[in-house]
Amino acid sequence: MGKCSTRAALRAGRLVAIVRGSDPDASFRTVMTLAEAGVPLVEVSLSGAEALGVLSRARAELGADAWLGAGTVLTARDARRAADAGANLIVTPGLGAGSEEAARLGLPVLGGVLTPTDVIAAEAAGITALKIFPASAMGGPAYLKALRAPFPRTPFVPVGGVDAAAAEAYLELGAVAVGVGSPLVGDAADGGDLAALRTRAAKFVEVAAGAGR
Repeated sequence: MGKCSTRAALRAGRLVAIVRGSDPDASFRTVMTLAEAGVPLVEVSLSGAEALGVLSRARAELGADAWLGAGTVLTARDARRAADAGANLIVTPGLGAGSEEAARLGLPVLGGVLTPTDVIAAEAAGITALKIFPASAMGGPAYLKALRAPFPRTPFVPVGGVDAAAAEAYLELGAVAVGVGSPLVGDAADGGDLAALRTRAAKFVEVAAGAGR
């Protein structure tokens, strides 16, 4: 799964769910529920409890072709361990050793950027797609619009404080996808209600299917 196929998957699915839980079993159930609800790509944050185990279990259940990312990859060791656990997308909060090692391993990278300088550096490094993080803290959709002026063809994925309304706005403004954590996952990865998760997932999948098409 190279750069082109990853970008195509992001453009087609337009939604990345971010799972960061305190309960490994609940996190695993959350990943599976999201996949069953039609969320095209799920990211398991390495900052969650026993995240590598969650990744391994999810990969075994979902099969080799499913998009399953590892998030909060900070170091080269993080990238290697995530790859060993079955991640086929590496997600980082910023550029650095984690994104560099993932690229060396041949894994696509959704690399964190914030400023125009970051965007230039990420594109020079061959980062697959660029995660604007934290998007909400920089003004939300208005900041994406400002960034797209000098970088109209860059594949941006806003992350951070993305609720359904913000997701729709970002996609209307040309984001290839959005990354959504707590507004979608809620407390499911800590043992919360999976029925409520399915309801939220249906809403976000609907937004992703319709906004900006």
